[in-house]
Amino acid sequence: MNQQLENADRDDVLKAALHWKGAGKSVALATVIQTWGSAPRPTGSQLAIDSDGNMVGSVSGGCVEGAVIQEALELMNDGGFKTLEFGVSNDEAWEVGLACGGKIRIFVEALN
Repeated sequence: MNQQLENADRDDVLKAALHWKGAGKSVALATVIQTWGSAPRPTGSQLAIDSDGNMVGSVSGGCVEGAVIQEALELMNDGGFKTLEFGVSNDEAWEVGLACGGKIRIFVEALN
C-alpha cells in the first residue's frame, strides 16, 4: 500500500475518533505496534471504536479483531490501556490450512 493511502486511512480513523469524542461518546483506539511473519495489517494500522459499537479502520480482521473490539469496549468502561498479542506458529498454521504463521501486537487505549 502506498504511503499516501496509508496516511489517508489513518487520518480517517483519527477523524472518526475525534468526531465521536466530540459527540460525547466513549472511544477507544487500537494500533498495530509490532508484527512478525505473516500479518494481515502492517504496523501503524489503526481501529477506532465508539461506545455504540461503530468502527472505522482495521487492525487484523476475523477473530483477532473481534477480541480487540471486546477489549476496547471493556477499556471504555474501566479506562486505561492494554497491549494484546496474538499469534500462530508455522506448525499450527499448517494444521488450520494457512501457508505460514505470524504474530501481531496491538496497543488498545481508551481515549479520555
